[in-house]
Amino acid sequence: MEDEAQMTKLGFRERLRTGAPILADGAMGTMLHEQSHARADACFDAMNVDDPQVVLSIHKAYIAAGADLIETNTFGANSYKLASAGRDGRVELYNRRGVELARLAIAESDSDDIYIAGSVGPLGVGIYPYGRLSRSEAEAAFAEQLSVLVDSGVDVVQFETFSEHRELLLAIGVLRDLDPDMPIIAQATFYHENLSYGGYPPARVANDLHKSGADVIGVNCGSGPAGIAEVLRQMCYAVPDAVFSAMPNAGFPEVVGGRILFPATAEYFADCATTLVNIGATLIGGCCGTTPEHIAAMRASLDQPSADFVDLHIGQIDIEDESHLADAPTELSQRLEAGDFTVTVEMAPLRSYRTDTLLQAARRLRAAGADLINVADTPAARMKMSAWAVAHLLQAQLGIETVLHFPTRGRNMLRVQGDLLASHALGLRNLFVVMGDPTRIGDFPDASDVNDVAPSRLIGVIKQGMNQGVDMAGHSIGKPSSFTVGCALNMSAEDIDREIRILQKKISAGADFALGQAIFEPERVLRFHQRYEELTGAAFELPVLMAVMPLQSHRQARFLDNEVPGISIPDSIMQRIAGAGAEAQREGVFIAQELLEQMSGLIQGAYIIPGGDYDPAAEVTAWLKRGEAS
Repeated sequence: MEDEAQMTKLGFRERLRTGAPILADGAMGTMLHEQSHARADACFDAMNVDDPQVVLSIHKAYIAAGADLIETNTFGANSYKLASAGRDGRVELYNRRGVELARLAIAESDSDDIYIAGSVGPLGVGIYPYGRLSRSEAEAAFAEQLSVLVDSGVDVVQFETFSEHRELLLAIGVLRDLDPDMPIIAQATFYHENLSYGGYPPARVANDLHKSGADVIGVNCGSGPAGIAEVLRQMCYAVPDAVFSAMPNAGFPEVVGGRILFPATAEYFADCATTLVNIGATLIGGCCGTTPEHIAAMRASLDQPSADFVDLHIGQIDIEDESHLADAPTELSQRLEAGDFTVTVEMAPLRSYRTDTLLQAARRLRAAGADLINVADTPAARMKMSAWAVAHLLQAQLGIETVLHFPTRGRNMLRVQGDLLASHALGLRNLFVVMGDPTRIGDFPDASDVNDVAPSRLIGVIKQGMNQGVDMAGHSIGKPSSFTVGCALNMSAEDIDREIRILQKKISAGADFALGQAIFEPERVLRFHQRYEELTGAAFELPVLMAVMPLQSHRQARFLDNEVPGISIPDSIMQRIAGAGAEAQREGVFIAQELLEQMSGLIQGAYIIPGGDYDPAAEVTAWLKRGEAS
């Protein structure tokens, strides 16, 4: 009978392709805590050997409740967590036995279509630069556990409760190397303000997990159904073509009489099942505090196609004060530290509150390979939508990190510092500090042009003040900010010595990188490096993302050469654009590519300025990424 059943059972990926909801089981750890009376911090993976009947009975209870998928009791069965519990050397024993118990529960329940998910959680030890483990050590630990689960014949591996999604991406990569054909469920966890422990929003995490090739991506733990529903909405919006999972806790835990209790009822979870599926989840289940009763209620709800949609109210709930937690470095900061070539494209907000065309263009740039989007703030003093709003939308809805242009012009010191706090609260932690264009050249020449602080001084206020936890007056801001700050640089300035003196002030203030003014004569970059070393006695080491402007017409080239300060286009390039005629835009792309090739080794990235049409910018971006891959 068992062999015949296995023949008729769909593979996990085939089951996903049917589109029908899949119901997973609920909590294992809190159930073991309740039934075995063990401490909440006990090594529950050891019960696969020490008390297997309890584990088996929980599996069977979930199957009886109607679960389509059960997870092995192996969430913490990696070498580091087992060592911390005094269970060294038992990774293979606990993982193999965990799979055997799940298979035995299915056999004894006479169920022929239940999937076994090998449960894998975080290592419990930070990975460099946030902890003591090297990347190779972490990969080895994941490989040790995963190889046992794969060899034991699980139907799918379920990574869950990863609050640091870069660790999750590393684990997925290890599994792909071990067994490229093994289906993967990848679930992240979010906490305060719906951010991961590393400070990333759901959209960014969803994009990264989808790119990793995971079959199912989603969210578990962290909060109850309302919070999970909100995270799921953001993930679905960011990557609409992905397959999603959602497994909430039974509300927020309370300790009563020494026992950990979860308030959400089975009846509430029945409503939640319909909600999560309607939002976009294919795989649903429960996490901490959920029981077979919760899963049975969800089963009943799924089996009633006419069930009402319940819109869960999303509230703001502070579980604990997290002011002691440090924000992880931004992606830009990590790329700069690693020396990775970084591609960012500038986008200017529109003179409108509509954002659909802007988001569409940003999707195109992200697909082409852009690492970040630079969001200009009132360029040329023209009235535009707030750059903060655009940057926040790009990060929240598309999951792509931004660099927010932060002009000092038009803001007094009170406004500057308040705006910085607001930027950080919105997750906008990459700043390009610049003076900004004078209002007299723009739409409203009579507007205030106040300038309390120069860019070099503001960089110091941010890096030496706010990033240390205090404002300009020395008052605490509650928790240090974690801004990555860039400055402006013109390597072809008329007075190079003056430019270098100003740059040194910015570097001393703490500038992390520079955005270079567009250069059409690469030899000027080398001359700048040489002159900098002559004046300072040290090599120029500040990372520069050099601006390139794919020219689109001879008329545009003439305008830039004659009317934009700091830009000089040599006759040779001017003649090429003029001679290209109707193909000028194409020639402009070729020129941009040639300039970047000639500056290779002298810059750490490209800052592409589209000039109104994002297609050439996307083409240059894709070309850079192809070269990076090769």
